Amino acid sequence: MLRKINISAALIVLVCFFLPWEQVSCGGAKDTLSGLDLARHDHALLWLVPLLMLAVILVGVLRQRGERPLLSAIVSLVSSIVAMYLVNDERQRVQDESGIISAHLRGWFWLSFFASLAVLVTGIGRLLTRNRSGTSSG
Repeated sequence: MLRKINISAALIVLVCFFLPWEQVSCGGAKDTLSGLDLARHDHALLWLVPLLMLAVILVGVLRQRGERPLLSAIVSLVSSIVAMYLVNDERQRVQDESGIISAHLRGWFWLSFFASLAVLVTGIGRLLTRNRSGTSSG
């Protein structure tokens, strides 16, 4: 169950990366920027978000049934922590800017952030489930 939630949340983060994250307005003109737009222009580290979520999805899908979920849990933990850090850094950058051009975060940004949090929580849950099952059988 946690594996399916983990993969689904990583897929949500991946899809949200290509949807509008910010709305920028200057005077009467408005424009939106996706995570892809931000990564292409000023924030190259944001490319790690889709790459890490792809890693979570691939490790989760390619894992064999009898194999221990340790690798998948560790990949989920590391990937979600890095993704949440980068997304939160973008949030702080948007909220710190003030002046003529105003930027506001869109719902897809927040969905991406909370889905990254879900990847983290399910990764922790999978790691704890692995530890409990490992200690009870030995």
